[in-house]
Amino acid sequence: MLNKAELNTAIKEQKLIEGYINLDKQLTPNGIDLTVGKLFKFCSLGSLDFSNSDRQLPQMEEVFPQKENPRDKFGWWQLSRGAYKVRTNEVINMPNNLCGLAFSRTSLLRMGAFTQNGVWDAGFSGKSEFILVVQNSFGIRLKENARVVQLVFFKVDETEGYNGIYNHIK
Repeated sequence: MLNKAELNTAIKEQKLIEGYINLDKQLTPNGIDLTVGKLFKFCSLGSLDFSNSDRQLPQMEEVFPQKENPRDKFGWWQLSRGAYKVRTNEVINMPNNLCGLAFSRTSLLRMGAFTQNGVWDAGFSGKSEFILVVQNSFGIRLKENARVVQLVFFKVDETEGYNGIYNHIK
């Protein structure tokens, strides 16, 4: 697993991560906290098969944060119980010798919510997307740019790299 110093070097010299809000605040001893850039709710069903020839992604509707005061720089999402898709502010540029795993921040868990994440494959490049599940029956509030997951990086043998439809999400 890469440590803070190795990550800092990879971010600055290889552009491993771009679009972060505040690197000093987001870097952790063993990873980086990813922030909420956009949030979506599901509006239809999805379909998935073995070959992806019948894959159909559900329709999504963006949920916009609301400012409590017109002078506020950032707004809040008021989220009811349910599942949401999060798109990060950060762009991840995985080289072919790293992969990543993300975990819910414990502050999020303590509020009654968690994330479900896939693997950040070697060769993936783009904004990340994952699921936020709110289990708290009273809901939660998230402020724009809230840090919700910690992404950690592992060295792997050089590989061909990811080349799927989710590469280069903007």
